[in-house]
Amino acid sequence: MAPLAGQSVLITGAARGIGAETARRLAARGARVALVGLEPDELERVAAQCGGQSFALEADVTDRDAIEKAVAEAAERLGGIDCVMANAGVASTGYVRHVDPEVFERVIEVNLLGVWRTVRAALVHVVDRRGYVLVVASLAAALHGPGMAPYAASKAGAEAFADSLRIEMAHHGVDVGVGYFSWIATDMVAGADGHPAMSGFRDKLPGPFKTTHPVSKVGDAVVDGIENRRRWVTVPPWLRVLLPLRGMLGPLFDGASRDHAAEIDARFERDVAERGAEEASALVGAGGAADRSR
Repeated sequence: MAPLAGQSVLITGAARGIGAETARRLAARGARVALVGLEPDELERVAAQCGGQSFALEADVTDRDAIEKAVAEAAERLGGIDCVMANAGVASTGYVRHVDPEVFERVIEVNLLGVWRTVRAALVHVVDRRGYVLVVASLAAALHGPGMAPYAASKAGAEAFADSLRIEMAHHGVDVGVGYFSWIATDMVAGADGHPAMSGFRDKLPGPFKTTHPVSKVGDAVVDGIENRRRWVTVPPWLRVLLPLRGMLGPLFDGASRDHAAEIDARFERDVAERGAEEASALVGAGGAADRSR
């Protein structure tokens, strides 16, 4: 267990949602937080809420020079980095045959290569502190639904990256965790739910897989994960039990989705015809809008 008071934590994607909630909760426990992201005004607002020695740094995680500069500045101002939380992420909606290719590749660029660039830049500092790395993946890393191919692929890749890194870092005294979160009440999820092709789809998922969980639950789970240097950080908590069973759950999840796949496909086709592929498969939520305007 690593007491949070005095720890130096760098969080990407910290302007909204999970990143912002985690930053506030860590700061309340005495941690010093560097908030990194694309929306300077929102970042400054969250940093002010954190108070203390927390501060905001604008950087795009897909820009290697920019994220390396931000990490270096954070390490200098914080006197080192105990924990890096690679949280920045975007999502789009759209079937593979309809999605705009640039949008598909942007999701991979942010969610997978952005994680790699963030962690690589911070690793020298984390190793020096024998610290902790938390890669935010998603339940989508384990269970894959229609209309989510780039998101699921990127999150599965981020999970695999973290699993390999965990073994590499063990002899350095660095622990590596992965965040697996189901549907969380964030701008991203709200944007996906509001898409004309995906509207109502989640209500047709089996049992608890349709539930939306408050972002506060993720904040609690992540703070606990960082403090206890956990391998898995999950919301809801019962995902920890189900993750080892993913091979058996996959066909069940696939079957429930397959029943409605043709309907969703037709909706996407109509949406593309009306708005064009780029707009129909655009990144969702306020964070997606910020990324598009970069």
